[in-house]
Amino acid sequence: MPPASFEQASPYKLAVFISGTGSNMQAIHHAILDGTLTNTELALVVSNKADALGLDYARQHLIPTFTLDAKEFDSPEDYDQVLLTELNALNIDFIALAGYLKILTPILTTAYEGRITNIHPSLLPAYGGKNMFGAKVHASVLANGEHFTGCTVHVVTDDIDSGPVLGQRTVPVLAEDTVERLAQRVQAEEHELYPAVLDSFINQAQPVSSIENY
Repeated sequence: MPPASFEQASPYKLAVFISGTGSNMQAIHHAILDGTLTNTELALVVSNKADALGLDYARQHLIPTFTLDAKEFDSPEDYDQVLLTELNALNIDFIALAGYLKILTPILTTAYEGRITNIHPSLLPAYGGKNMFGAKVHASVLANGEHFTGCTVHVVTDDIDSGPVLGQRTVPVLAEDTVERLAQRVQAEEHELYPAVLDSFINQAQPVSSIENY
């Protein structure tokens, strides 16, 4: 949960970090528009890739965007310091990672301790950790003959994919599944899970322990 010293804003300003199509970012935005994600404003979309398709959606919907090329920085810490300056300038309250393929440094995880979430395409702690993302996760699930997989929303800490679990959805693995088919079905669950968990988490409506297995 957010630190006790965190002062409430109304509505809370959320920044969503993406690297690709931003489908979960779009799901979050839709939930804000239809009122299922309450007291929240999508105030910024951040990407480490200037050509990320999700940026087009954000611009079409007049959502501010911010991009940075990691190649222009001497270290990941320098990169995140610039990000933090931008987040502070916009008074961002929470960060939601949504397919952001860059590991955060303590520059951000400390400044936003307890206020950063991530969605991962497996039932953590299974198939988590460094270099486990996207199609790699689904390929591993299929290669190991798993009968179930799913998706997890968790709090981001300095240990990759190891923060407290906020919510999970289970997805059966079918005999005819390919990586692409499984990814599509897991992603459909992500689009429902992430906004629902964010609504509870941001508004502190429920304790973390009570919103697992949405």
